[in-house]
Amino acid sequence: MKLSTTDLVLASDAAIDLQLHTTYSDGIWIPEQLIDYLAREQFGLVAITDHDRVDTVAALQQLALEKHLPILVAAEMSASWQGGITDVLCFGFDPAPNALSDLTRDVLQRQQENTRKVYENLLRKGYTFPQHSNELSAILEKPAAQQPKELAALLKSTGKQSAGKIVWEAGCTFVANDIAAIVEASHRSGAVCLLAHPGRQDGFITYDVNLLDKLRQEALFDGLEVYYPSHMQKQTTMFLEYAQQHNLLISSGSDSHGSNKPPIKYPARLSRALLERVGIQIAQ
Repeated sequence: MKLSTTDLVLASDAAIDLQLHTTYSDGIWIPEQLIDYLAREQFGLVAITDHDRVDTVAALQQLALEKHLPILVAAEMSASWQGGITDVLCFGFDPAPNALSDLTRDVLQRQQENTRKVYENLLRKGYTFPQHSNELSAILEKPAAQQPKELAALLKSTGKQSAGKIVWEAGCTFVANDIAAIVEASHRSGAVCLLAHPGRQDGFITYDVNLLDKLRQEALFDGLEVYYPSHMQKQTTMFLEYAQQHNLLISSGSDSHGSNKPPIKYPARLSRALLERVGIQIAQ
């Protein structure tokens, strides 16, 4: 497969964004629309990191070549650690079927099983849907990351205003893999593996130095997403110092899911070591 990043050389101030999401997972961006937007905004490189999707690489690379916008092969993997939620960014993996592919298939299968279980629980609780068999089939065809939201939307369409709470009480969950398994599979697949948004606080594990040290004892990840819009300045400083102290790679991403939260133009120099690790040169 021809990659859009082959022999790529970026200026140190070239605009990059290494965490973006489309309708291939839980984003609102249609891939073609997102790429057109990024090209118009003159981004030099981006990474589309749809949750648990490594099977969309060929389609994205074809679009990248057609639109003349380099797209780094990447995915965000749904992870768990010590009972908490923590995501992992995987960059530069082999586009051929690999160990990450196995994990994503497993996530989809388990999420579908959870969706069926929750749907049946809702029926048992007395909730009714006009064409329930067709509705369930449609949800099961969605990407894993979309299915919990689709269940809530279906219930809300019947007039239930607290649909999200009802769905979670019926057993809904976001399925994830153990982070150590993801790191191991990433390395086997030729990828580098970075901890996504380590300072995020809305339901995710919020890391400090002690937690990062503990995690590295169990899962030797390659770096941190230091630059992230919801990180406070003191968190960014802490993560940057930690990465420099432990010779870890540094990523920078907006986590844009739609035009209401647009991509951010980070200078490529912030993630120089990461980009060079995956074969992209940064001009001096």
